[in-house]
Amino acid sequence: MVIYNSLTRTKEPFVPLHEGKVGIYACGPTVYDYFHIGNARPFITFDVLRRQLEREGYDVTFVQNFTDIDDKMIRRANQEGITVKELGERFIAEYYKDAKALGIRPATVHPKATEHIQQIIALIQRLMDSGHAYQGSTGDVYYRVSSFPGYGKLSGQKMEERAFGASERLDVETDKENPADFALWKAQKPGEPAWESPWGLGRPGWHIECSAMSMNYLGETFDIHCGGKDLLFPHHENEIAQSEGATGKPYVRYWMHNGFINVDGKKMAKSEGNFFTIRDISGTYDLEAVRMFMLSAHYRSPIDFFPDQIKNAHASLTRLYTARDQLRFLLEKAEERPLTAEEEAFTARLKDYEKRFDDAMDDDLNTADAIGAIFELVRDANSSLNAASAKGAVEAALKSFKALTDVLGLVQKEADALPEEIQRMADERAEARRNKNWKRSDELRDQIKAAGYILEDTPQGQKIRRQV
Repeated sequence: MVIYNSLTRTKEPFVPLHEGKVGIYACGPTVYDYFHIGNARPFITFDVLRRQLEREGYDVTFVQNFTDIDDKMIRRANQEGITVKELGERFIAEYYKDAKALGIRPATVHPKATEHIQQIIALIQRLMDSGHAYQGSTGDVYYRVSSFPGYGKLSGQKMEERAFGASERLDVETDKENPADFALWKAQKPGEPAWESPWGLGRPGWHIECSAMSMNYLGETFDIHCGGKDLLFPHHENEIAQSEGATGKPYVRYWMHNGFINVDGKKMAKSEGNFFTIRDISGTYDLEAVRMFMLSAHYRSPIDFFPDQIKNAHASLTRLYTARDQLRFLLEKAEERPLTAEEEAFTARLKDYEKRFDDAMDDDLNTADAIGAIFELVRDANSSLNAASAKGAVEAALKSFKALTDVLGLVQKEADALPEEIQRMADERAEARRNKNWKRSDELRDQIKAAGYILEDTPQGQKIRRQV
């Protein structure tokens, strides 16, 4: 696999730190609200990265945190008259619901910042002891950016040019040595949650949480750190500075960042009125089609969220479900016999499609071309297989199809049993066709379609399924 490394700004062959094992840290949500479509893109992208690495035989430890102590959480909890812990637990539960609907697998571990306070304090103490951190007059502890010569190597920003991005959790501090210094520990303000520390009651800063949690589960140096492009600076830049400042070792070997999502041609923002949570859009769009849409473009490219594009993704997804159902249908009819020369040639071509898929995925996670390889497999299966095909040929096609769609987390739904009324109409229609009552047959077909089901007449008989 070749990965575009944001640190070196080049594509590099992926070589894990430990043979056969991969450690990945993905920045998770701050749990003060439902997550939005911009958050969904990295969650989906790096879920697929994990799946592909597992397909290639790696033992993957995938860590995705929950930031459950933060300025936004404190404000919202105060507004609702509940504790920050109650707010966090509520939206962690909601995260799992929406993530499941998007086909995102749970991480190997989902650490919470509030459950790693001691690790955070220990890491800050290492920075204090080495001169990388200091305590200001108000009790806050800051990272001394000037003490780390490599600051800016990820983002390319020099310290003197430092600008605060949308991802900076910025307070109006007055006791810093340098405006570029950032908070590691925040002294308690009235009414805020706080923990005991060598610097008094307080809570961790945002950046130090991820350094402490990632190193706790993956070691002081690990393979891949990933997240949205908006986190590259200052969050990930600050993680590098504090982690390498504490350990003296390289922190992360490969950095991966996905591109932004625009809505109707504009950057998604609450001020634009185009800010949508996954929960918002779940009533309008099939969330598996949203996943298909996300994977139809390269993860580093910006993408525009348009309704028509979701419709197109839905149509493509429907074709894949149709292909899967057709293969299953043929498998029921297939003969148990040796393969013909043509069927042998077909099963050999399946390996070619799998190789094209893997080659695309190994080229910096090119999911768009990987999806193309799946559709090539589908086209070949449609023209090469029929009700007279050998069972082994159909089984091989279904096995390849499932292996590739599973990596992308697509075509994962199973059809529910048909409702009694739909089955009754389908049976009546089949009888009407046998009696050549075409008028009644068409009426029943239209009624079945209006109820949300697709009915197809095939040489092997009538097929019916719910619209995806």
